[in-house]
Amino acid sequence: MSQPAELQRAPVTGKIDVVIVGAGFGGMYMLHRLRGLGMSAIVFDVATGVGGTWYWNRYPGARCDVESMQYSYSFDEGIQQDWQWSEVFAGQPEILRYANFVADRLDLRRDMRFETRVTGAEFDEATNRWTVRTDRGDVLSAGFCVMATGCLSAARMPDFPGIDSFRGKIYHTGHWPHEGVDFTGLRVGVVGTGSSAIQSIPVIADQAAHITVFQRTPNFSIPSRNRPMTEDYARSFKDVYPARRAEARMTRNGILANPNDQSAIETPEADRLAVYEQRWESGGTTFMAAFNDLIFNKASNDTAAEFVRSKIRAMVKDPAKAELLAPTSHPIGTKRICVDTDYYLTFNRPNVDLVDISDTPIEAVTPLGLRVGGQEYAFDAIVFATGFDAMTGALTRMGIVGRDGMTLADKWAPGARTYLGLMTAGFPNMFMITGPGSPSVLSNMIVSIEQHVDWIADCLGHLRDRGLDCIEATLDAENAWVDHGNEVAHTTLYPSAASWYMGANIPGKPRVFMPYIGGVGAYRLKCDEIAANGYEGFALSGADKVAAAAE
Repeated sequence: MSQPAELQRAPVTGKIDVVIVGAGFGGMYMLHRLRGLGMSAIVFDVATGVGGTWYWNRYPGARCDVESMQYSYSFDEGIQQDWQWSEVFAGQPEILRYANFVADRLDLRRDMRFETRVTGAEFDEATNRWTVRTDRGDVLSAGFCVMATGCLSAARMPDFPGIDSFRGKIYHTGHWPHEGVDFTGLRVGVVGTGSSAIQSIPVIADQAAHITVFQRTPNFSIPSRNRPMTEDYARSFKDVYPARRAEARMTRNGILANPNDQSAIETPEADRLAVYEQRWESGGTTFMAAFNDLIFNKASNDTAAEFVRSKIRAMVKDPAKAELLAPTSHPIGTKRICVDTDYYLTFNRPNVDLVDISDTPIEAVTPLGLRVGGQEYAFDAIVFATGFDAMTGALTRMGIVGRDGMTLADKWAPGARTYLGLMTAGFPNMFMITGPGSPSVLSNMIVSIEQHVDWIADCLGHLRDRGLDCIEATLDAENAWVDHGNEVAHTTLYPSAASWYMGANIPGKPRVFMPYIGGVGAYRLKCDEIAANGYEGFALSGADKVAAAAE
């Protein structure tokens, strides 16, 4: 299980091949692959144990929106055969148990240092090495850094005036107390209606005396239809896992979703509605695979959006509430589509209120609660479901310094720029797992994590075998990749939404579409092609550079 507190451990110093930042699914697998290469590595994480996002996000109802049989490692046949999931969509506690199971199975913790925050990483151009420092006094000289910091790990707490004056308890869904929270008999305010709110609101409403939800922008949500895992369903994957995994790796989002290769707008209405109804009843985010043009064609998207709005109106008894909950400001799927259990039905409860703050935003936090439009709402507890500084926040806050004293925060101030989401020019020997510019959050994260880790491990092996000690994305390759990513994104409806994919949830953050939307399968092939072409677009150097170039 999770490693005990290390408050008395001695600082780690000296030289090491690789420093990994983050002990989530990316960092865990990266460490395993590096051991296989015979390279020395250490993992730092501020948490007390493994799990990454599933360590921190313990809010009520936290659950994965990818089916358990697919949201799991594929690299170890024994692990994928031996682990037994209890539900089709696993909850946070079970996913965290799975992470610990893998850590135990592979004996990962002996090379991990928990309760440790990396406070700086600086590249030394003379030695082609990184100096990594932590808040525990660790100072390591590393040949390479791998940032496995996660796309949704930098929680965003709003800066409302008076937030420190509130006399009750304040919580953020991204940093939930490990001991849990009992809302029995309490008046609770929930700010936000994104994924974590949609999952937690029904659970909180079951406990609380009263709950008031403050909504700026409604989101589309599909019922999960979660159910216990049956042996037959598990066997339908386990008996043919290699084939299923291979198929998933070449899909658009790394998920087996039984896509329908027909246009919504070109399908007769009765047939179209029947397809939507079937997808709605089966549940989950595969609703967006109902037709092949939902993210490309606004007219087609409108048919899907209106179908879901009709379902919301049918479920929510109060017409005024129903209209507030029915999204109209963005095409369905262009913000993260959510998966829920009884979310909309919760607003039929007498102890649940909904306050629209789109036109009259929250003015302040007061000692008693929240003030909106001159009206004060009194609470015993406030839950901020206000999301994350997604994809870049954890990296730009870390004090990363590359060539010529350039900080990553300064380089990315106008918007994140990478080559393949793996590296960024000016920061040699620093890799990112599922960084901006890769499919990442638009995909099954485990599939994308494994692809990135395998690519990085193969690259490090390539460098070592040729006596090379430095790799860096070229500026030309980075610029071309950013241009390509923007071009592909604008063939879709995604940039039309003010989403966290665009950084729109963070005041002052540049509006740039951060993930790569070209598809998991196409992206994998491109990465493989680049590696096969001698790491095209990367500058490789080292003591044996001339000999390597002659090969």
